[in-house]
Amino acid sequence: TTQRTGSKMIRMSVLDVMLCATAAQAAERQWQLEREEDGVRVYLADVPGSKYKAYRGVVTIKGDLAAVQAAQEDVAGSCSWIFSCQQQRLLKHEGEVSEVYTRFDMPWPVKARDSVIEVTTRTEADGAVTRVLEAMPQRLPENDDFVRVQRVDGQWHLQPMGEGRVEVTYEVHTEPGGSVPSWLANSFVVDAPLQTLQGLRARVEGR
Repeated sequence: TTQRTGSKMIRMSVLDVMLCATAAQAAERQWQLEREEDGVRVYLADVPGSKYKAYRGVVTIKGDLAAVQAAQEDVAGSCSWIFSCQQQRLLKHEGEVSEVYTRFDMPWPVKARDSVIEVTTRTEADGAVTRVLEAMPQRLPENDDFVRVQRVDGQWHLQPMGEGRVEVTYEVHTEPGGSVPSWLANSFVVDAPLQTLQGLRARVEGR
């Protein structure tokens, strides 16, 4: 029991460091509102050392926190509302940590992508839920039909607002690997948060 307790404390301390690091990175970024459409606000920010911008999408959903969580935790089903998602499956789930494999469609002639993401979930003292996203590109052998996404740093933040509403923030910076034309990269960082949050809201609200 003592060993299990010690291991759990180590995992929690690592999670605390991850959450603090993600929050610090987000706070340092100079977010600029890029688009506001259908109740979704999309912000972009430059990332030092990267040619790809980070994106942040924010939306308020009519529903309770449990409904939003359920939509996200339906790993295969959530592919229907995640932007460009072709297929998604759960590789592993243990405590607050999950590993998810996803395949993404890309417009011709860009090669399709796939990713393995570690998702670490934590419930805050005020009832909010934070899910930290981190790429694990070496977790599975690469498939010749896909370019493996080498880096994903981001998070979901679900903040109960009272009166049956939840504010959802989806924030990510990605290094997609391979060659991506600038027109696609520029559209992706807006379309991904916009359409993903629209899709999540529609699923939870039953539209």
